[in-house]
Amino acid sequence: MLRRTGYLVLASLITLALNGCVSLGKYQMKEDEAKGLSGELGDLKQQYGKLSADNSALKAEFDKLKADSVGLVAKNQALSKDKSELEQVLKAKSDTLSRNISDLRQKVADLQEENKKQSEEIANLQKAREEKVKELGNTYEHLLENMKSEIAQGQVTISELKGKLTVNMEAAILFDSGKADIKPDGIAILLKMIPTLKEVRDKSIRIEGHTDNVPIKSAQFPSNWELSAARAINVAKYLQQQGLDPANLSAAAFSELKPVADNATKEGRAKNRRIEITLAAKE
Repeated sequence: MLRRTGYLVLASLITLALNGCVSLGKYQMKEDEAKGLSGELGDLKQQYGKLSADNSALKAEFDKLKADSVGLVAKNQALSKDKSELEQVLKAKSDTLSRNISDLRQKVADLQEENKKQSEEIANLQKAREEKVKELGNTYEHLLENMKSEIAQGQVTISELKGKLTVNMEAAILFDSGKADIKPDGIAILLKMIPTLKEVRDKSIRIEGHTDNVPIKSAQFPSNWELSAARAINVAKYLQQQGLDPANLSAAAFSELKPVADNATKEGRAKNRRIEITLAAKE
């Protein structure tokens, strides 16, 4: 009985010992778990603080973006209005430009037509000019042929310059000294010119009287003016009598004012006393 009781006590002690060991182990585990949770709680608090700060920053950024968005909406509306106005302006300018282009095309077409007409007119004028030059050249050649004797003697010179033909005759072959009536030898010389001059249709025929600078001593002619005028008029009247159209004839007097040589010499004075018959374009 005592032995059995001893065993029971020993078993109880062993059980208590074992239970004590289990309780101490669980406590240690709980304590470690609490420490771990405390550390995790600290980390979470730090994360929470950081997240709160980030959230505040994000909220501030959101508010800023929201304000910017309002501004952008206003700008977008303004831009839409500007775009609409610009489209209207561009459309108006496009319409105006289209009309201007159409007008310019018409003007170009008109100018091309006008240039074509002008080119044709220029060609016609050039052809007419060439024909006139040819005609004047023929007149020049005919006069040279008909008056080659007088030309050879130096009494007559014929020149052609810039569409103007001039027959220069010394007064001595047409008139006696101090006289204005054409002498027979002078009429014979003029007759050589008549056939050629009659063929001239589109030129004016101008007869000019010139003298030297020696004053004339004549009751009929008070000065060289009257003498040069009378000689030019008489030649013009004779050409008219031979069938030349008087509408193409004119007479002019220059006295001694347009010398072609030196009046200080006998030869020079002889050259200055002259009749010039000029064929030129009608004015």
